Amino acid sequence: MGQLASRDSGVGGDHLKQPVQFLKGVGPRRAAALARLGIESLADLLGHYPRDWQDRREPTDLSRPAESPLAVVRGRVVRAEGHRAGPRMSIFKAILATPAGEIAALWFKHATRRYDVFTSLKRDMAPGAEVWVVGRCEPDLLGAREVRAEEYYLADDPRASLHVGRIVPIYDLTEGISQRLLRELVQGALTAADGELHESLPPRLLQERGLLSYVQALRGAHFPASWPERDAARNRLAYDEFLLLELAWFLKRRQNQVLVKGFGYEIKRSLLTPFRKQLGFELTHAQIRVINEIFDDMRQGRPMTRLLQGDVGSGKTVVALSALLLAVENGFQGAFMAPTEILADQHLGTMLNFLRGLPVRAVLLTSRLKAKEREAALTQVRRGEADIVVGTHALLEEDVQFPRLRLAVVDEQHRFGVRQRTTLRQKSGLMDLLVMTATPIPRTLALALYGDLDVSTLDELPPGKTTARTVRAPEAEALELVKAEAAAGRQSYIVYPIIEESSRLDLQSAKMEYERLRAGPLAGLKVALIHGAMPGGQKAKIMSEFAAGQWQVLVATPVIEVGIDVANATVMVIQNADRFGMASLHQLRGRIGRGRLDSTCFLVAQPKTPQARHRLETLAASSDGFRIAEEDLKLRGPGEFMGTAQHGEVALKMGDVFRDAALLSVARQDAERALSEDAKLLLPEHAGLRARLLALYEKEWDWVDLA
Repeated sequence: MGQLASRDSGVGGDHLKQPVQFLKGVGPRRAAALARLGIESLADLLGHYPRDWQDRREPTDLSRPAESPLAVVRGRVVRAEGHRAGPRMSIFKAILATPAGEIAALWFKHATRRYDVFTSLKRDMAPGAEVWVVGRCEPDLLGAREVRAEEYYLADDPRASLHVGRIVPIYDLTEGISQRLLRELVQGALTAADGELHESLPPRLLQERGLLSYVQALRGAHFPASWPERDAARNRLAYDEFLLLELAWFLKRRQNQVLVKGFGYEIKRSLLTPFRKQLGFELTHAQIRVINEIFDDMRQGRPMTRLLQGDVGSGKTVVALSALLLAVENGFQGAFMAPTEILADQHLGTMLNFLRGLPVRAVLLTSRLKAKEREAALTQVRRGEADIVVGTHALLEEDVQFPRLRLAVVDEQHRFGVRQRTTLRQKSGLMDLLVMTATPIPRTLALALYGDLDVSTLDELPPGKTTARTVRAPEAEALELVKAEAAAGRQSYIVYPIIEESSRLDLQSAKMEYERLRAGPLAGLKVALIHGAMPGGQKAKIMSEFAAGQWQVLVATPVIEVGIDVANATVMVIQNADRFGMASLHQLRGRIGRGRLDSTCFLVAQPKTPQARHRLETLAASSDGFRIAEEDLKLRGPGEFMGTAQHGEVALKMGDVFRDAALLSVARQDAERALSEDAKLLLPEHAGLRARLLALYEKEWDWVDLA
C-alpha cells in the first residue's frame, strides 16, 4: 500500500494506473498470471511487497559448516551434462570451479520426449562460462558439497546485479511467475514510476516519527542496500497502513456516535425473568457484567456496535439470547446469523430448549430449506410473526424482509467481514449489532481489527464446567479409549484435516480413514462420517442423529470446529494435529467437555518442525483460550490467525499488529490527533491521506464518509 494511483491508494500519477500487461516482458498471458496475485496495474506491482529477503551479498563458503541451507555460489563452469534418471526425471549437473574448490550444481526437471528440457542450461553452462548459482546445500555420500539449483545468472549479464551480490527480495508467486521475473518487473515499475510517487504524509509526521520518505521506503522495501534500510522501509510502510486503518475506524466510530436510531428499550422482564428462572443454573459474574454492558448500550440513543468475546464454554449464547429477548419483549424482531448451516441448526435447538414455555417464536432460515419451508419462513419473517430468526448468510438475501428488526447477533465474527455486517444492518436501518467470537484476541488486535466496536469479554467459566484433558498419544491409545467410552455409553469424535487423499500432503483422508476404522480398529461400533462437501441436509441429519446418540463415533473434517454441543461426547481424536492452527485445535477440543463428564482430547501427530511441536505442547499444557490465542498470534501472525477475508479487509500487507503493537499505538494517536484538528481531512497537508483513505476503504467497506 502506498502513494499510488490504484485500488490501494489513489495518489500518484496517471502512469501508475497503466495495466501491467503493457510493461516490458509481460504480455496477456503473464498479465493473467499476475492478476491472480492481485497485480493489475503498475501501482499494484509496486504494492506487492516482499514476504522475505535473502542476504546474497557474498558467495557462500561451502568449505565451512553451513549455517543455512541457502547457498550462493559464483564459479567457472568446468564441465556440464544432462542425463535421464528414470522414465520421468532428468538431471543436469554442472561442475563449477570456485575459491572453495569444485562444487556440483544440480537441476531436476520432469522429462519429456517432445523437447530437451535443458536446452537453455546447455547453452548457458558452456565450459568456461562464469555463473552465479543460488540454491540449497545438499551433502552427498562422499561428503562433497552439492547445490540443488533454484536460480542461476550469467556473471556478465547486467541484470544479475538485481538477483545476486545484494540483499534480494523474495515474493509470493503464482504459476507462470518466477522470482527472477517478478524482481525485474518491480525494478522496471520503479523506473517507470520515477517522479510520480508522491508523498502523502504531512511533513510534520515524517519529522516527528523519524520516517523515511515514501519513495525511499518503497525502494528500500523492494531492494534494500542494508538490513537497517530494510527495517526503516518496513517501519514506514507499516505505519502508513496502521494510520489509514485507524483513521477509518475513528471515522466509523464518529459516525456511529452521531446516529440516532429512533427507538429504545424498556427492561420489562416479561420474558427475561422467566427465562432466567428456567435456565437451571446461575449466571456467572462475567455473564451478568456483560449482559448489563449490552443492555446499557442498547438503551442508548445511538446504535449499539459491540463485540462479545469469550472462550469456549464461557456462555456467550445465553448472553446473546438475553439481548434478543430484551428486543422481543419490546415488540421487536431479532436476527441471529451463524457461519454454517450446522451451527445455525445447533443454535436454534439450543434456543428452543432455553425458551421452552415462553411466548417466543424462533424460526430457521438457511439455504438448505425446501422451497415450501423457505417460503413459510419468509412469510413469518415478513409479517413480523417470527420473533427471532436464526440463519446463515441466507439472512442477507434480498427477499428476506424484516418489518421490525432492531437487533442482529453475528456469531463467529472473524468469518464475516465489515461488508456482511453492513448488508445485514441495511435490512432495517439503524439497528443494534452484537458480534461474537470464541477466538479470544488481545486488546491491541481487537482495536486494530474491530476498531468500530466496543468490546465485552467473558473471562470466567460457569461453575462445574469441565475442561478436557489434552494429551499427545499414538492412534492406538486414543482408539482404545474411544472403544472403552463407547462401551460406557459415551461418544467420540475423530477429526481429519482433509476429505480426499492428496498427492501433495501426507495426510490421512477422512473418507478413506472412515472406511479403515469401520472395518478395522472400530469394527462393531456405530461410526458415521461428516464433512463440508456434503449437502447441508445430509450434514444436519448426521449431526442431529449423533446428538440423539444414534452414532457412537463421528469421523469428521473441521466442519465440526465451532458450536457443536453434544454433552455425551467425551473423546476427541485429532489426526495430523500438527497440520491445524492452535485456534482450530482449541475450538475442536471445545467440542468435548460440554457437560460434567471427564473428557480427553488426543493430539495424534508426528510434528516435523519445532514450531509444530511448540503448538502441540502449548495445547497440552493450557486450556486458557486467551493464552493460546496469544501464542497463535506470535507463531502465525494476524493474517493467518484471523483468516484471509478479515485480514484482506484491513489491508495490512507490511504491518503486523502483534509484532508492531507499539507502532500501531503511535499511529492510533496520530490518527486521533489528525481528525481532532481536521475532522474531514480538508487541510492541504492532509490531501494525500484523504485521497488514500477514500480509495482504500470507501468502496471496500462502503462507510468511510468524508463528505
